[in-house]
Amino acid sequence: MPTADPANPPGWSQTTVRTAKDAVRCQIRRARREAEPSAAVAARTARALQVAAGHDVVAAYLSLPGEPDTSALIEALAGAGVRVLLPVLGRRADGRVRREPDWAEYAGTELLRIGHAGIAEPTTPALGADAVAGASLIWCAGLAASPTGDRLGTGGGWYDRALGHAAPDAVVGVLLRDSEVLDAVPTEPFDRPVTVIVTDARTLWTRPHLE
Repeated sequence: MPTADPANPPGWSQTTVRTAKDAVRCQIRRARREAEPSAAVAARTARALQVAAGHDVVAAYLSLPGEPDTSALIEALAGAGVRVLLPVLGRRADGRVRREPDWAEYAGTELLRIGHAGIAEPTTPALGADAVAGASLIWCAGLAASPTGDRLGTGGGWYDRALGHAAPDAVVGVLLRDSEVLDAVPTEPFDRPVTVIVTDARTLWTRPHLE
């Protein structure tokens, strides 16, 4: 089970924090090489759908192998008439690199392509960074989180930038294996917290919310 030192003890330098982040990431990625039981995947998806109830626009992401699966969650939301926004990471049609986070609407698996880093993305029109402001629930990719809402991302900072465009009252969630909920995770000033953690075993709200 991954462990971590207390987040940011006094005297820790930025280099020390980043080294601690890398160490936890390595532990979790190694543990994720072992496939989850299908029952655990189904249980987490069911909990995530409960959190998503009542949200008309949800931002999510298409998971990579080893990550907590999001495919069933996305299909269920879309099938229920929820507008689902997904990240667009690949180059623009004119070949330019995307400098800002971008989103597009999910419209079925037939309208997906493999984009940057092997991540699937919609081929529907790109909507820009501000599109996420319309989502009342945002699922972020992550490797670990603490009960206080600190989240350890994958290292690229994409979601920290993207959440700068989110509505102030948006619910921000992360999907994890239960062993990836740590007592504390190392953070930096730009790391944005999450509101809810959903695992195969529990739903953990990190701050007051409206049921």
